[in-house]
Amino acid sequence: MTEPKNGATRRDFLKTTGAVAAASTLAGVTIPSVHAAGSDIINIALVGCGGRGTGAASNALSAKGGPLKLVAMADVFKDRLDSSLDTLKAEHAAKIDVPDDHKFIGFDGYKKAIQTVGPGGIVMLTTPPAFRWVQFAYAIEKGVNTFMEKPVTVDGPSTRKMLALSDLASEKGLKVGVGLMCRHCVVRGELFKRIQDGEIGDIVLLRAYRQTGPVGFTPVEPKPEGISELMYQIQRFHGFLWASGGCYSDFLIHNIDECCWMKNEWPTKATGTGARTYRDNAIDQNFDTYSVEYAFDDGAQFLLEGRNIAGCKQEFASFVHGTKGSAIISQSGHSPAKSRIFKGQKMTKDQVVWSGPKTEPDPYQLEWNDLLAAIRDDKPYNEVPRGAAASLVTSMGRMAAHTGQVVTYDEMLNCKHEFAPTVDQLVIDGPAPLQIDPKLGHYPYPQPGVVVDREY
Repeated sequence: MTEPKNGATRRDFLKTTGAVAAASTLAGVTIPSVHAAGSDIINIALVGCGGRGTGAASNALSAKGGPLKLVAMADVFKDRLDSSLDTLKAEHAAKIDVPDDHKFIGFDGYKKAIQTVGPGGIVMLTTPPAFRWVQFAYAIEKGVNTFMEKPVTVDGPSTRKMLALSDLASEKGLKVGVGLMCRHCVVRGELFKRIQDGEIGDIVLLRAYRQTGPVGFTPVEPKPEGISELMYQIQRFHGFLWASGGCYSDFLIHNIDECCWMKNEWPTKATGTGARTYRDNAIDQNFDTYSVEYAFDDGAQFLLEGRNIAGCKQEFASFVHGTKGSAIISQSGHSPAKSRIFKGQKMTKDQVVWSGPKTEPDPYQLEWNDLLAAIRDDKPYNEVPRGAAASLVTSMGRMAAHTGQVVTYDEMLNCKHEFAPTVDQLVIDGPAPLQIDPKLGHYPYPQPGVVVDREY
């Protein structure tokens, strides 16, 4: 791919991020509080009632920061909503007031849920990422604070939309959290400070691995009878790039984000490879293996390995290497981090010079404590610019692997291929954004070296 002649650039993006922060600060001073500080109840709504949404709601209802009440829920699947509500009632019965007329089924359910909480409330957006910008726009219009799951975008056009919405949210003084909870980890935060203070010298290499068996709703087998194409793709959203960015975006983003955090920089370009291997009758768009190399401005490299194949060695960890030493960012998933610093490149017990405490606060809980504190105290709080950058860098690596080309940050930001440009117009009985190729008998999937200017 070639450098864009026009359009946004990585440098512009960083300037925009700074401008958004400044706008947030101004908004906090000049705009009346979107929710009065004190002990009054904050109403919350859950939009997207799957496992992650249910977990996020439980974290919210467990958070410090004054009383909250879940008053509305929305999903396109009634059974999913009912199951989520039953789970939450078992854990937080006193904090739940969701009568039947506050259970909203359908693609417009998010509007009704947001209207129910009203200005100053919180909506949790935990649907497949494709719907994020649509629902966020409505929350801003109604003056509702937002917590949204990662990734917040799945391609260049949706990233540009999200950044524009972020500016608007800051101008209105709304508070927005993004579910990259590792950024709220106390131990990772201490490691970041030590790295920035020079304890391991200049960073020259980062490595990250998420090598597991099949994850999420993959692999996707042919659609059974009794469900529409659109509803099946939403139900199995990890298998479809338009809905989620695929397994690469939805799962590898955490490793990518925590490594870029330690580098305190976003990479400028990516190269990558990947392959479809043991597919059987699977028809989704994912590769089973990904190997991506990100490059930073100063020449440092970030190597990322992803694999979703049963029976192979498993590893879920991130590492950083400097000119004076090395460190473990995380070693066994998201939490606990088990971060450590070593005096050389050999990561053994006898080389440890610093390690985090044995007991670590849950970052899933901390991100909610932080968001609620900002709402109660009316402090500037908008994680969307950072969340959008992490999502874009993730898409950049995914596109590099799917096309077999070098993809730069600026190219990804200005990429014209929008996976689902009409996502805001979907209806229950309508067509899906992706259709099976009748000649091939499966959905279009990436063909590196053949299709090079888009992912399918």
